[in-house]
Order: sequence, then structure tokens, then C-alpha cells
Amino acid sequence: MHLFNFAEEVAVVEERINPLIPHPVEIVVGTIAFILLFLVLKSKVVPMFEKAYAERTAAIQGGMEKAEKAQLEAARALASYNEQLSSARDESSRLREEARVQGAAIMEELRAKAQEEAARITAAAHASIEAERQQAITSLRNEVGALAVDLASKIVGEALDDQARQSRIVERFIEDLETSSDNRR
Repeated sequence: MHLFNFAEEVAVVEERINPLIPHPVEIVVGTIAFILLFLVLKSKVVPMFEKAYAERTAAIQGGMEKAEKAQLEAARALASYNEQLSSARDESSRLREEARVQGAAIMEELRAKAQEEAARITAAAHASIEAERQQAITSLRNEVGALAVDLASKIVGEALDDQARQSRIVERFIEDLETSSDNRR
């Protein structure tokens, strides 16, 4: 009967123990294990997480500061570049204008030199033409004079050997020719 009592006792104990409520020993062991786990986590793991978090925050903060500095330097470099570009454009415009003015001055100078050269060549040509004309007149006078003297000697029948006399006759003859040609015009 002993066995029968044991089964009844287990049934009675099972009726008294609620499966949803833990056994008091389990509550004590669980509480001690939780406290030990909490203390280990608080003393060992949490400081490592906090250190990693602090390092991460510092790295992010440093990265943000570096990015801000880099952005500020980039803005300064851009402003400097734009200023240099503007200055280069102004300088380029100024140099172009100077080159245009110099080109116009050179063209004017070359034009003036060409006009001077043309005037010099024209003057030289006029002088050459005048010299040739005078030479032609002198040559023509000599030939006309010689022909006039020959003709006059043949007509008059006497020799006109005297040089001074020949010159006077030639001069008078040429003057008569010039006045007669002027009267015809």
C-alpha cells in the first residue's frame, strides 16, 4: 500500500503546485544567476561597449570636423580659383586690348612708312624724269643747233665756225620755235 499512497501523494502535491508559478528554489537560483550575470556584464562588457561607443563617437565627430574643415578649405580654394580666373580674364582682356592698340599703331606706322616710301619713290621718279627731260632738251638743242647751223651755213653760204656765234643763233632759233609753238596752242 505504500505504493498507492505515493501515487496519491504525488497527485495531491501536483494539485497544490501551480505550473505557472516557479518553485521558490528556482526563484532564488535564478535571482542569484541574474545578479551574477548583471555584475559580470556591468564590470566587463558594458565598459567595453562604452569605450567602443566613445571611440566611435570621437571618430564620427573627428570625421565630421575634418569634413567641415575640408569643405571650408574647398570653399576657400574655389573662391581663390574664381578670383584668379576673374583676374586672368581681366588680364587677358587688357592684353587683347593692348595688342589691338599696338597692332593698330603698327599698321598706322607701316602705312605711314609706305606712304613715305611711295612719296620718296615718286619724288625720285619725278627727279629722274626731270633730269632725263633736261638731258633730252640739251641733246635736242645741240642736235637742232647743229642742224640749224648747217642749214644756215648752206643758206647764207658762209661758214659759221665761231662757237659763240653758233650758240647765239641756236638760242634765237629755239626761242623762235618755242614762241611759235606757244602761239599755236
